[in-house]
Amino acid sequence: MEGVSPVTLGFLGSLAAGSMTAIGALPILISKAPDRAVRDLALGFAAGVMLAASFFSLIIPSLEASGLRYGGSVLPAAIACASILMGMGLVALLNERLPHEHFEQGREGPQAASLRRIWLFIIAITIHNLPEGLAVGVAFGAGGSEGGLPLAIGIGLQNAPEGLAVAVALLGEGYSRWRSWTIASLTGLVEPLGGLLGAGVVSMSQVLLPWGLAFAAGAMLYVISHEIIPETHRSGHQNKATLGLSVGLVLMLFLDVSLG
Repeated sequence: MEGVSPVTLGFLGSLAAGSMTAIGALPILISKAPDRAVRDLALGFAAGVMLAASFFSLIIPSLEASGLRYGGSVLPAAIACASILMGMGLVALLNERLPHEHFEQGREGPQAASLRRIWLFIIAITIHNLPEGLAVGVAFGAGGSEGGLPLAIGIGLQNAPEGLAVAVALLGEGYSRWRSWTIASLTGLVEPLGGLLGAGVVSMSQVLLPWGLAFAAGAMLYVISHEIIPETHRSGHQNKATLGLSVGLVLMLFLDVSLG
C-alpha cells in the first residue's frame, strides 16, 4: 500500500467496511438466516472489536498527536475530552433531528409519521453508518494503513451481522429476498462518503489531527452505546452478547499489542 495517498486509503478502507453489509446479508439469498442469538453474539463480538479499536486507533493516537504539538500539559487531555463529546453530540443531534425508525423501537424524530416506514429505516441506518465511515477515514488519514486497518476490520465485522439483521427485517416486512438484500447492501454505501470526508480533513491540517481522531472516536462510541449494545440485549441474549463483546475486545487488544 506504499505510495497510496491517505485520502485514497480512507476511501477504500471505508468502502471495504461498508461492503461487508452486503456480504453479511448474503445468507438470505443462499440459505436460512442464522437465529437471533447467533446474530446478537456476532454483533456483541464486533462491538468489542470496535470499542478496542476506538481507543487504540483513535483516542490514543489523538493524545499522542496533541502531546507532540503541545507537550505534556493538560491541553492534550482537554482536546481529546472535548472532541469526544462533540463527536457524540453530533450523532446524538442527528439521531434526534432526522426522522427515522428502528424496527424494534419504532419511529423517532420530527414528522416521522409523514414518511414511509422503509425510508425511515434507511435514514436510521445512514445515521448509524456515517460516523463509522468517518472514523475509518480519519484513522487512515492520520496513520495510513497501520492506523486505519484495525478500525476498518472492526467496523467491517460489525457491518456483516448488521446487514443480515436489516435484510431479515425487510424480508419480514414483505420484501422479496433480492430486494431485501439490495436495500441492505445500499445502506453500507454511505460509509465511503464519511471515509473520504474524514481522511480529507485530517490530511489537510495537522492542527486538526488530534481533534479529528477523538471526534471520530466519540461518534463511534455513541453508535456502540446507543445502537449496537441495546440491539444485542433486546431479545434476551445479553449473556451471549456480553461474551461476544468481551472476546472481541481482548482479541483486538492482543492483536494490537502483539503486532505493534
